[in-house]
Amino acid sequence: MRMRIYQMDMTREDSHHGIKPVDEHGKIDPTKYRKVLDAEVNEDTLLGAYYLFNTVDPHPLYSGHAMTEGDVIVTKEGAFAWNSKLGFQKVDFDESKAHTENQIKVLFVQPHAKPYVAEIPNTLEAKQRAVGGLIEFIYNHDGTTLVGDEEAKIKYKEGNRYLDGMGIIAGNFLVVGLTEEDCRSLTDEEIQRYQEKYDEAPDISPEETEADVGFTMIQFM
Repeated sequence: MRMRIYQMDMTREDSHHGIKPVDEHGKIDPTKYRKVLDAEVNEDTLLGAYYLFNTVDPHPLYSGHAMTEGDVIVTKEGAFAWNSKLGFQKVDFDESKAHTENQIKVLFVQPHAKPYVAEIPNTLEAKQRAVGGLIEFIYNHDGTTLVGDEEAKIKYKEGNRYLDGMGIIAGNFLVVGLTEEDCRSLTDEEIQRYQEKYDEAPDISPEETEADVGFTMIQFM
Protein backbone atom coordinates (compact mmCIF):
# COMPACT_ATOMS: atom_id res chain seq x y z
CA MET A 1 0.00 0.00 0.00
CA ARG A 2 1.29 3.46 -0.86
CA MET A 3 1.35 5.72 2.16
CA ARG A 4 2.76 8.91 3.58
CA ILE A 5 3.37 9.26 7.30
CA TYR A 6 3.52 12.53 9.22
CA GLN A 7 4.73 13.06 12.77
CA MET A 8 5.07 16.01 15.11
CA ASP A 9 8.00 18.17 14.02
CA MET A 10 10.29 18.11 17.06
CA THR A 11 12.74 20.53 15.42
CA ARG A 12 10.29 23.38 15.95
CA GLU A 13 11.37 26.04 18.44
CA ASP A 14 8.19 25.48 20.46
CA SER A 15 8.51 21.67 20.45
CA HIS A 16 9.64 21.70 24.08
CA HIS A 17 6.75 23.83 25.26
CA GLY A 18 3.94 21.34 25.20
CA ILE A 19 2.63 21.72 21.65
CA LYS A 20 -0.09 19.18 20.94
CA PRO A 21 -1.00 17.35 17.72
CA VAL A 22 -4.64 18.50 18.08
CA ASP A 23 -5.65 22.16 18.46
CA GLU A 24 -8.23 23.62 20.84
CA HIS A 25 -11.01 22.81 18.36
CA GLY A 26 -10.10 19.13 18.24
CA LYS A 27 -8.54 19.38 14.77
CA ILE A 28 -5.18 18.28 13.47
CA ASP A 29 -2.83 21.18 12.75
CA PRO A 30 -0.63 20.09 9.81
CA THR A 31 1.81 22.99 10.30
CA LYS A 32 3.11 21.16 13.38
CA TYR A 33 3.96 18.03 11.39
CA ARG A 34 6.76 16.84 9.13
CA LYS A 35 6.74 14.07 6.53
CA VAL A 36 8.72 10.99 7.62
CA LEU A 37 7.72 8.53 4.88
CA ASP A 38 6.49 8.62 1.29
CA ALA A 39 6.79 5.09 -0.06
CA GLU A 40 5.27 1.71 -0.86
CA VAL A 41 4.70 -0.38 2.28
CA ASN A 42 4.10 -4.13 2.47
CA GLU A 43 1.00 -3.75 4.63
CA ASP A 44 -2.64 -3.67 3.57
CA THR A 45 -4.17 -2.17 6.72
CA LEU A 46 -3.56 0.89 8.86
CA LEU A 47 -3.27 -1.22 12.00
CA GLY A 48 -0.70 -3.44 10.29
CA ALA A 49 1.26 -0.31 9.35
CA TYR A 50 1.07 0.92 12.95
CA TYR A 51 2.63 -2.29 14.24
CA LEU A 52 5.22 -2.30 11.43
CA PHE A 53 6.35 1.22 12.26
CA ASN A 54 6.84 0.27 15.87
CA THR A 55 9.50 -2.30 15.02
CA VAL A 56 13.25 -1.72 15.09
CA ASP A 57 13.74 -1.49 11.31
CA PRO A 58 10.34 -0.87 9.72
CA HIS A 59 11.23 0.47 6.25
CA PRO A 60 14.45 1.61 4.53
CA LEU A 61 12.93 4.99 3.62
CA TYR A 62 11.44 5.74 7.06
CA SER A 63 12.96 8.73 8.88
CA GLY A 64 10.60 8.88 11.86
CA HIS A 65 10.34 7.41 15.34
CA ALA A 66 8.02 4.67 16.62
CA MET A 67 4.43 5.68 15.89
CA THR A 68 2.63 7.44 18.70
CA GLU A 69 -0.43 9.52 19.61
CA GLY A 70 -1.51 11.89 16.83
CA ASP A 71 0.70 10.46 14.08
CA VAL A 72 -1.00 10.67 10.68
CA ILE A 73 -1.03 8.12 7.85
CA VAL A 74 -2.26 9.27 4.44
CA THR A 75 -3.40 6.71 1.85
CA LYS A 76 -5.61 6.89 -1.23
CA GLU A 77 -8.54 6.53 1.17
CA GLY A 78 -7.68 9.74 3.06
CA ALA A 79 -5.82 10.84 6.19
CA PHE A 80 -6.02 8.94 9.47
CA ALA A 81 -4.64 9.94 12.89
CA TRP A 82 -3.66 7.40 15.53
CA ASN A 83 -5.59 7.55 18.80
CA SER A 84 -4.41 5.12 21.47
CA LYS A 85 -7.99 4.63 22.74
CA LEU A 86 -9.94 4.63 19.48
CA GLY A 87 -7.42 3.44 16.91
CA PHE A 88 -7.13 5.28 13.58
CA GLN A 89 -9.66 8.07 13.07
CA LYS A 90 -10.22 9.79 9.72
CA VAL A 91 -9.22 13.46 9.84
CA ASP A 92 -8.89 16.50 7.63
CA PHE A 93 -5.19 16.97 6.97
CA ASP A 94 -3.79 19.46 4.45
CA GLU A 95 -0.47 17.87 3.46
CA SER A 96 0.66 21.04 1.69
CA LYS A 97 0.97 22.78 5.08
CA ALA A 98 3.20 20.13 6.65
CA HIS A 99 6.98 20.54 6.78
CA THR A 100 8.77 18.90 3.85
CA GLU A 101 11.90 21.04 3.72
CA ASN A 102 15.13 19.42 2.53
CA GLN A 103 13.30 16.50 0.92
CA ILE A 104 14.13 15.30 -2.57
CA LYS A 105 12.27 13.18 -5.08
CA VAL A 106 14.16 9.99 -5.92
CA LEU A 107 13.62 6.66 -7.64
CA PHE A 108 13.88 3.70 -5.25
CA VAL A 109 14.97 0.42 -6.82
CA GLN A 110 14.83 -2.90 -4.97
CA PRO A 111 15.68 -6.42 -6.16
CA HIS A 112 12.74 -8.31 -7.75
CA ALA A 113 10.51 -5.20 -7.77
CA LYS A 114 9.56 -2.36 -10.08
CA PRO A 115 11.13 1.00 -9.18
CA TYR A 116 8.95 3.71 -7.72
CA VAL A 117 9.17 7.42 -6.93
CA ALA A 118 9.65 8.35 -3.28
CA GLU A 119 10.64 11.39 -1.24
CA ILE A 120 13.43 11.24 1.33
CA PRO A 121 15.37 13.79 3.40
CA ASN A 122 18.42 15.02 1.51
CA THR A 123 20.79 13.79 4.21
CA LEU A 124 23.60 11.28 4.38
CA GLU A 125 21.72 9.36 7.08
CA ALA A 126 18.58 8.97 4.94
CA LYS A 127 20.59 7.70 1.96
CA GLN A 128 22.50 5.24 4.14
CA ARG A 129 19.23 3.99 5.63
CA ALA A 130 17.72 3.56 2.17
CA VAL A 131 20.57 1.38 0.87
CA GLY A 132 21.41 -0.25 4.18
CA GLY A 133 25.06 0.70 4.48
CA LEU A 134 27.85 3.10 3.57
CA ILE A 135 26.96 4.80 0.31
CA GLU A 136 28.76 4.86 -3.02
CA PHE A 137 27.89 6.99 -6.06
CA ILE A 138 27.81 5.49 -9.55
CA TYR A 139 27.59 8.37 -12.01
CA ASN A 140 25.35 8.30 -15.06
CA HIS A 141 27.03 11.29 -16.80
CA ASP A 142 23.65 12.95 -17.39
CA GLY A 143 23.31 14.90 -14.14
CA THR A 144 22.07 11.89 -12.18
CA THR A 145 23.70 9.18 -10.10
CA LEU A 146 22.92 5.83 -8.55
CA VAL A 147 23.38 5.65 -4.78
CA GLY A 148 24.08 2.15 -3.47
CA ASP A 149 25.68 0.26 -0.61
CA GLU A 150 29.43 0.09 -1.26
CA GLU A 151 29.67 -3.19 0.68
CA ALA A 152 26.55 -4.81 -0.77
CA LYS A 153 28.32 -7.68 -2.51
CA ILE A 154 30.61 -8.60 0.36
CA LYS A 155 27.49 -8.60 2.56
CA TYR A 156 25.99 -11.12 0.08
CA LYS A 157 23.04 -8.86 -0.77
CA GLU A 158 20.89 -9.91 -3.72
CA GLY A 159 21.81 -8.80 -7.20
CA ASN A 160 19.48 -5.99 -8.24
CA ARG A 161 20.18 -4.68 -11.77
CA TYR A 162 22.78 -4.91 -14.54
CA LEU A 163 24.70 -1.68 -15.17
CA ASP A 164 25.35 -1.33 -18.92
CA GLY A 165 28.60 -3.25 -19.11
CA MET A 166 29.65 -2.16 -15.60
CA GLY A 167 28.69 -5.31 -13.77
CA ILE A 168 25.92 -5.76 -11.21
CA ILE A 169 24.60 -3.48 -8.49
CA ALA A 170 23.41 -5.41 -5.44
CA GLY A 171 20.95 -4.47 -2.73
CA ASN A 172 18.63 -1.45 -2.71
CA PHE A 173 19.72 1.64 -4.61
CA LEU A 174 18.45 5.14 -5.35
CA VAL A 175 18.51 7.20 -8.53
CA VAL A 176 18.95 10.88 -7.63
CA GLY A 177 19.76 14.12 -9.40
CA LEU A 178 23.01 16.01 -8.88
CA THR A 179 24.03 19.63 -8.51
CA GLU A 180 27.64 20.82 -8.30
CA GLU A 181 27.58 20.43 -4.51
CA ASP A 182 24.74 18.13 -3.50
CA CYS A 183 21.92 15.83 -4.55
CA ARG A 184 18.63 17.16 -5.94
CA SER A 185 15.19 15.93 -6.93
CA LEU A 186 14.86 14.07 -10.20
CA THR A 187 13.00 15.85 -12.98
CA ASP A 188 9.90 14.27 -14.52
CA GLU A 189 11.92 13.39 -17.62
CA GLU A 190 14.64 11.73 -15.53
CA ILE A 191 12.04 9.77 -13.56
CA GLN A 192 10.44 8.45 -16.74
CA ARG A 193 13.82 7.56 -18.26
CA TYR A 194 15.03 5.54 -15.29
CA GLN A 195 11.67 3.95 -14.53
CA GLU A 196 11.75 2.57 -18.06
CA LYS A 197 15.42 1.60 -17.78
CA TYR A 198 14.96 -0.36 -14.55
CA ASP A 199 11.38 -1.50 -15.07
CA GLU A 200 12.40 -5.11 -15.58
CA ALA A 201 13.83 -6.76 -12.47
CA PRO A 202 16.17 -9.54 -13.66
CA ASP A 203 16.67 -12.78 -11.78
CA ILE A 204 20.37 -12.58 -10.88
CA SER A 205 21.80 -15.63 -9.18
CA PRO A 206 23.90 -15.35 -5.99
CA GLU A 207 26.77 -16.99 -7.85
CA GLU A 208 26.71 -14.33 -10.59
CA THR A 209 26.61 -11.52 -8.03
CA GLU A 210 29.42 -13.05 -6.00
CA ALA A 211 31.56 -13.41 -9.13
CA ASP A 212 31.13 -9.67 -9.80
CA VAL A 213 32.88 -8.66 -6.53
CA GLY A 214 35.91 -6.52 -7.22
CA PHE A 215 34.57 -4.84 -10.37
CA THR A 216 36.55 -1.60 -10.68
CA MET A 217 34.59 0.78 -12.91
CA ILE A 218 32.70 2.43 -10.04
CA GLN A 219 33.41 6.04 -9.14
CA PHE A 220 33.07 7.41 -5.62
CA MET A 221 32.12 10.88 -4.41
